[in-house]
Amino acid sequence: MFDRPLKILLVSAEVVPFAKTGGLADVAGSLPKALATVGNDHAGNDVRVTLPHYKGIEGARYRMDFPVLFKNRAETAIIREAGLEAQYRGEHRLVPVYLVDNHHYFYRDGMYMFEDEAERFAFFCRAVLEMLPRLNWQPDVIHCNDWQAGPIPFFLKVRYRHDSFYNKMATVFTIHNLQYQGNFPQETLSLLGVGEDYFTPELLEFYGTVSFIKMGILFADVVSTVSRTYAEEIQRPETGERLDGLLRMRAADLYGIVNGINYHEFNPRTDPRIHRNYDRDSLENKRENKYSLQKEMGLPVKNTPVVAMISRLVEQKGLDLVARIIDQLMEMDLQFVLLGTGDPDYEKIFKEIKSKYPGKAGVHIGFNAILAQRIYAGADMFLMPSRFEPCGLGQLIAMRYGTIPIVRAVGGLADTVHDFNPVTGSGNGFVFSEYSEEALLHAVKRALALYRDDPGQWQKLVRHAMEIDYSWARSAVEYLQLYQEALARHTQKAKIA
Repeated sequence: MFDRPLKILLVSAEVVPFAKTGGLADVAGSLPKALATVGNDHAGNDVRVTLPHYKGIEGARYRMDFPVLFKNRAETAIIREAGLEAQYRGEHRLVPVYLVDNHHYFYRDGMYMFEDEAERFAFFCRAVLEMLPRLNWQPDVIHCNDWQAGPIPFFLKVRYRHDSFYNKMATVFTIHNLQYQGNFPQETLSLLGVGEDYFTPELLEFYGTVSFIKMGILFADVVSTVSRTYAEEIQRPETGERLDGLLRMRAADLYGIVNGINYHEFNPRTDPRIHRNYDRDSLENKRENKYSLQKEMGLPVKNTPVVAMISRLVEQKGLDLVARIIDQLMEMDLQFVLLGTGDPDYEKIFKEIKSKYPGKAGVHIGFNAILAQRIYAGADMFLMPSRFEPCGLGQLIAMRYGTIPIVRAVGGLADTVHDFNPVTGSGNGFVFSEYSEEALLHAVKRALALYRDDPGQWQKLVRHAMEIDYSWARSAVEYLQLYQEALARHTQKAKIA
């Protein structure tokens, strides 16, 4: 498929199973394992991962330490090593993981939201680059994820551009959520080792701040995001978070690749966390998971449709629409289940819904990974009425478990869920476009009508959703093609320079 194995370094602020606050960690923990096992006929790619060594991470062995000249002083970077296990042609392969340790910057309660955030991640990015010659390893491509890794493409183009060890390395910068930008005061220039001549709209200045995400977008060889539709949406003023102009400028270098999910972990046939295993040929066992879920959530056990949400309770997720139609939903023959945590106002709203409808609504505030799997397996329908959704993993997991998504046509939801057509039988879910309670309610009613009136067609829809391949193996091939594109563009730019 590709002419040679690639050497790839993936840089992320969080990686499962070492550190996680959101979906980025799942991507950074799964994609490297897939990359290590696909792409050529001779050997897997040499893939390695790096992240900060936060307080609480255990089991990584000491590898080396060295000084990083930073802020006119030397800060010590301690490199510890662990691994991610991947399967390659029936054999175990270990993906090396390098954890950048520094007691001052990373030995804290929590991962983010500190006053010296710019300093912490500028140091991390410098340490990652300084680590490479000491490992005697030159990646072909450095894949940088989100604003915390944004300085790396900048450093390579500015601080290391004349160093023969670094100047052949191509960079990919992936935006997982454009809302999170890493914007800091002008004084941050000193952390980057550059002067005020870089504080211009054409370079690092962004509405009076220095923007780490802008660095990644501006200086990487190619830019990607986590769905094709989101790549288009972020070029529009209303959804571009003030970076739409820059993203339009880089439109020829901007790609969208839908995230995958781990098909070994998310497999209803083998998942030990659910009540009864099943597959597309034994869907009668899925109903037993519904009954078990109803018991666990304190709902009457009966064969009524269960409509579920697993979500961060934040404005992005369209929860205001759900709250506005909940009374109408509760008048229908269905049960509503929600698992999530987040904004206290939304937590209060859904606690009140549970109290108001004790036999119809099951709500668990908090996060419980085992309960999440039981909801995916036990529910019939899965709500994601998001205002925006760069990719979304919930709809992919839901389909894997035969739970039909009801989504708004934005971002990765639009790319992965296609509206059911009762005439042709095509589609894998129920989709609405307008951000309104009327549109959401109509989509729910359509799903309920099919479930109630045509059980045979519903079963076909469930089987079709379970058959679609949204595994990382598929996405990894697209990423390898993207890396090849980044290398080609980097080489071309080097020739021109």
